[in-house]
Amino acid sequence: MQKNARDAALEILERCRRDGAWSGAVIDNAIKKYGFDRRDSALVSRICLGVLQNTALCDFYIDSYCGKKLEPKVRDILRLGAYQLLFMDKIPDSAAVNESVTLCRRHSLSRAAGLVNAVLRKIADNKNSLPEIPGKGTCGHLAIKYSHPEWLCEYVCRLHGYEFAEEFLRADNGIPKLTIQVNTLKIPVTDYLALLDEAGMAYDASESLPGCVSLRGAAAELPGFDEGLFYVQDRAARIAAAAAGVKPGMAVLDACSCPGGKSFASAISMQNCGSIVSCDIHEKKLGLVRSGAERLGIGIIQTACMDAKRYEPNFAERFDVVIADVPCSGMGVIAKKPEIRGKTWDEISGMPAIQADILQNLSRYVKPGGVLLYSTCTIIKEENEGVVNAFLNDNKDFSAEAFTVGETCAENGMYTFWPNVDCTDGFFAAKLRKKL
Repeated sequence: MQKNARDAALEILERCRRDGAWSGAVIDNAIKKYGFDRRDSALVSRICLGVLQNTALCDFYIDSYCGKKLEPKVRDILRLGAYQLLFMDKIPDSAAVNESVTLCRRHSLSRAAGLVNAVLRKIADNKNSLPEIPGKGTCGHLAIKYSHPEWLCEYVCRLHGYEFAEEFLRADNGIPKLTIQVNTLKIPVTDYLALLDEAGMAYDASESLPGCVSLRGAAAELPGFDEGLFYVQDRAARIAAAAAGVKPGMAVLDACSCPGGKSFASAISMQNCGSIVSCDIHEKKLGLVRSGAERLGIGIIQTACMDAKRYEPNFAERFDVVIADVPCSGMGVIAKKPEIRGKTWDEISGMPAIQADILQNLSRYVKPGGVLLYSTCTIIKEENEGVVNAFLNDNKDFSAEAFTVGETCAENGMYTFWPNVDCTDGFFAAKLRKKL
């Protein structure tokens, strides 16, 4: 059977549901496997990410018009159809319904074709008068409307109120742009922007953070990818790396480095002069750092397999800057990894203890007068300020140091990036200075 974009989307959703696979990797593999052109590749990505971002909402409308217990694969087909009907204006309703019915027949589910047709036609016919989501003004309402766990809705509401929480959830469900950083070791920023202009690509170039560019598309399709003229990194992560204040000739440790963005940012700021040790607990992942450094023409990065919680005597007070981009719950990157929203509070509640152990151990590698940069890609305070404040209470030889990068100002040495406020990933950075 020749697979089309919707066949591939169904296969991807089934793998994510059944095997807990990460959508990004599965989508990329499917696109390569079936050799889709740019148009079909974009359709596969949009539909899959859209369904994963809006699962609870799609299910609410499906269940409103269907009283039967559904086979998991039939529900996947209904979700695909419902998402197209509700969110993709350029796809005619008839096409969304008919293609979903065809999927049933192509995947040995002919017995469900009538049901799928009936449910999707009801959604299509009632698009302007769909059932109201219950509990308006409550976190339960937000949880369905934006397909986020109710505990996270309640958490953000407690921090910043209902309106802010809804803005955050809405941002999480947007289509994320690709953010790249120009490799000024190889090309001036203005020259690279000229290449984008020549390619007819629309982009937003940051005025406060030179070389930071946001645009639509896949990295491998942009001019200069193979030549190493840029690397992929969100603006928040770039700001965090810049906050560390690395300079040419310094010794830097990037302790949890993969896939290497902060190491690359540091090397470029250091003008490829000095030394960077990029570490990860998994040797296999370090290949991404090595290949990235080679593509970018960076020669000062060496890699090492290391458990960031385990003390390495050879690293004692050896580094001017230690970057601790620690493992976290990922609650700031739900827009890019929609399956993260399925995590429970119990699943993430143990993260601060792990992060504290890593931070404590890595602090021993900082030279007197050096910087320890702590960062996460989450907005959970217990993993951010909670870990840092506890560390500072126990380590009086460190103190938080204010930093300003572009328009980002952290007067107390800590900054939480919110997607709906900063137009970045949800992210946290703290700059800690060791006393001389």
